[in-house]
This record gives sequence, C-alpha cells and structure tokens, in this order.
Amino acid sequence: MSRDTQLKERWEKLVEILSNQFSQGEDLDLDAIIYLIGVQELGKVHNKFKKDEKLNLMHIAICRLLEPYGFYAFDYFDADGWPHYTVKEELPPLKAGEQSVLMKEAIVNYFLERELID
Repeated sequence: MSRDTQLKERWEKLVEILSNQFSQGEDLDLDAIIYLIGVQELGKVHNKFKKDEKLNLMHIAICRLLEPYGFYAFDYFDADGWPHYTVKEELPPLKAGEQSVLMKEAIVNYFLERELID
C-alpha cells in the first residue's frame, strides 16, 4: 500500500472517529481537529473559550503537531497552564495542498502515538 493511500485511509478513519465523538452528524474539518488537539494539549477540556483563546489553542496544536518534524520545541507552561513553544526552524513555503497534507500526516501521527487509530 502506498504511503499516500495509507495516509488517506488513516485520515478518513480518524475523521470518522472524531466526528462521531464530537460532532452532530457532520464530518469535522481540518481546523476543527486542530482545535480539538489544542484543547487536548491544554488539558482543560470542559472550559468555554473566547475567540482569541481558540486561536491560541490552534497555535498550540500546530506547534505540538510540528514538533516531531523539528519546526518547534516545547519551552514551558505559563502560570495559567498554557504550553509555549519556540521556533527551531522556519517552515518552508508550502502550497495550500502541501500544507494540508503535512498537517493531516502530523495529525495522523499524533493519534497513532495515542493509539486511537492504527
């Protein structure tokens, strides 16, 4: 099975699992899954978040997802428990499709580590 086919199958399975758990019948999109990862990483799953906090949660998720690729490194937790990352290497310029594939691959790897999918 090609790497692209495997990624596609794992992504579809992950979207199905997460959508069944967190959505009312509609498939979650990439941004919604990134947001969920941010909430998971913050560890405050029952909180209501303001708009700027939601953007910060997505930033946390992106940093965490791209950490294994060498783009970010965890730095510290602030007094409110929010994780902070430092940039280790700038992301190369990517086309929209390439960016989407990178994030889907990183998300699949994140949930493989947590054994939600195989």
